[in-house]
Amino acid sequence: MKPILQWHKPRGLPPSTARDLGGLATKSSAPRVLITRLALGMACLSARAADTDWPQFRGPHASGIAEVSAAPTVWDAETGTNVLWRAPVPGLAHSSPIVWGDRIYVTTVVKPGKAELKVGLYGDIDSVLEQEPHQWRLLAFDKASGRELWNTLAHEGIPRQRRHTKASQCNSTPATDGQRVVALFGSEGLFCFDLDGRLLWRRDLGPMDAGPYTGPAEQWGFGSSPIIHQGAVIVQCDVLSGPFLAKLELQDGREIWRVPRREVATWSTPTVVTAGDRTQIVVNGWHTIGSYDFATGRSVWWLSGGGDAPIPTPVAAHGLVYLTSAHGRWRPMRAVRLDAAGDVTPPEIELTNAAVVWVHPRQGNYLQTPIVVGELLYGCTDYGLVTCFEARTGKIHYCERFSGGGGRESVFHRRVGRRVRASRQPGFRGACVQPVERALLGDASPLVGSAVFPHARASRGNRRVAVAGFPGPGPGPHTPGRHDAPPGRP
Repeated sequence: MKPILQWHKPRGLPPSTARDLGGLATKSSAPRVLITRLALGMACLSARAADTDWPQFRGPHASGIAEVSAAPTVWDAETGTNVLWRAPVPGLAHSSPIVWGDRIYVTTVVKPGKAELKVGLYGDIDSVLEQEPHQWRLLAFDKASGRELWNTLAHEGIPRQRRHTKASQCNSTPATDGQRVVALFGSEGLFCFDLDGRLLWRRDLGPMDAGPYTGPAEQWGFGSSPIIHQGAVIVQCDVLSGPFLAKLELQDGREIWRVPRREVATWSTPTVVTAGDRTQIVVNGWHTIGSYDFATGRSVWWLSGGGDAPIPTPVAAHGLVYLTSAHGRWRPMRAVRLDAAGDVTPPEIELTNAAVVWVHPRQGNYLQTPIVVGELLYGCTDYGLVTCFEARTGKIHYCERFSGGGGRESVFHRRVGRRVRASRQPGFRGACVQPVERALLGDASPLVGSAVFPHARASRGNRRVAVAGFPGPGPGPHTPGRHDAPPGRP
């Protein structure tokens, strides 16, 4: 059975009414002053589902999984189908909302005039130079009604670094432990707030010059998100000059440890995993993929190789951690034992060893973090090729391409009910339906209790929602060459 796509094209948001954004005035007669509108949508589900917090990028433990009994597989912004409310958010930001209790938290950055954003499929490495004052903000909304509770100014100034034409000055998702909210605003620093939006502390981590190592004069914008674990904040700052991994005290921002990393710029968020009596921080990379002891920062195990622009977040399950990257010659998908130690790099990327349980050197993801659903691992390329692996062995059950539509497809996975959900760039939100054993939610939009919170930029009028259906567990073992990448694509 082939995937089935249904397309819905929602309208853009209406012009904003006059309001004041901490000194940056906006008027309905000059809507361009409101740079970009972020729609926080809440699609209704069964009211009987239990509430679940979504405290960080990719949710609890970075698994992308919300344990709920039901979730919407389709919504339509044009007709209002399964949409409970929408709330405007000023500015341009690629960060995702987080949810705790009855509140939604989201970050944004606001500037005078119109922010340049060029989405789509193109290979330019150009940066945007912005000399106007920007305002980095944290906002809170009521989960039930969408009412804005507060809008706090964290920092105001001219950006210390440039960004890519596709990026924003606010790409990192905040994190919370239910008492404090931390937001990493790249070169502007790490900020901590209480739940009423009061700034508790701020730490300058230095310039976050995240750009291509082949063109160090360009800057693309910082993208790694902070995570919170056991009263500490973890930040992975893989930048071109002085990359490091650090652990800070959540209460006051005191640095507990900082370890240098031998790495190019990456845009991956770390994952904290506890296996047996070992709690470790697993990070993606190119030169130094690996694990660090949570308490001391000591390197536990490491390997090198893969794509030279690492973006996906490590995902752990079944005593393994799944790592993928792309760009360049290789795009591996591989599984490494969590009890590994020392240098576990095989002599060739196609090989395995006692620590690297399985690997597919050209079946990995460039932008998208994979997800584990029961015994299955799902990955998807940015041109719409979905692969279903057996999580423990790496056996490929199927490899199928999305049908319908062209262009770049940035598919981020979430598990919702018994379905794998996916979204497509630019600004697409939809569901890729796959019967599975449990429930799933993924990279960005949180699903909490009886609602899912997608977000979309409303500066463009061609937003579409895609819903795709897949048979499960798939058409059987992978036939080499049948659904492989098109010629010329690594």
